[in-house]
Amino acid sequence: MKRICFLSLCVALMLGSVAFAGEKDEDKKEMKPALLVMDIQNQYLEYMDDDDRDIPMYMINAAIALFREHGLPVIRVYHTDPEYGPEPGTEEFAFPESVVIEENDPKIVKNYPSAFTKTDLDKLLKEKECNTVFLCGLSAVGCVFATYHGAMEREFDVFMVKGALLSHKEEYTDMVEDITGAVSYMVMKAMLDYTQE
Repeated sequence: MKRICFLSLCVALMLGSVAFAGEKDEDKKEMKPALLVMDIQNQYLEYMDDDDRDIPMYMINAAIALFREHGLPVIRVYHTDPEYGPEPGTEEFAFPESVVIEENDPKIVKNYPSAFTKTDLDKLLKEKECNTVFLCGLSAVGCVFATYHGAMEREFDVFMVKGALLSHKEEYTDMVEDITGAVSYMVMKAMLDYTQE
């Protein structure tokens, strides 16, 4: 009798494992990510301490390169205030030349903290069949954080990229990374590799 119970338990565990593996395969097929590179404009970078800027800018470029390797969308997000600027087309509005964006990367211009508010971002992501967004840029405590919540409200899976965020105080950036469970470059790479296996 004990042997029959033990064998039944083993069969149940094996069937459960197969079912779980099937669920993982479904999840793998469903994850379609995009990278949002947010507001790293010349005007706003001036407010960031030089010492706190170097590593995040390097990590932003690393994230962009990783998404390109996987053939996944990189979306540029710019902020402007209709009254205070920066004016689109000016040097202050632009990303620095050191950022490896391309002219054909989709571009969103926003007037509110969240990149989803009164923009075509939601529509663009749906057109590209994306259901997951990774966020990098600035400000971790402002527009990136607002966009993180905007993505959650629209039922996207959303991740901050650890080390690729900036704000006017490094400890604030660290706090946002902790609150949101920001993923490291290596975890992000593993996730993207997994979607393409």
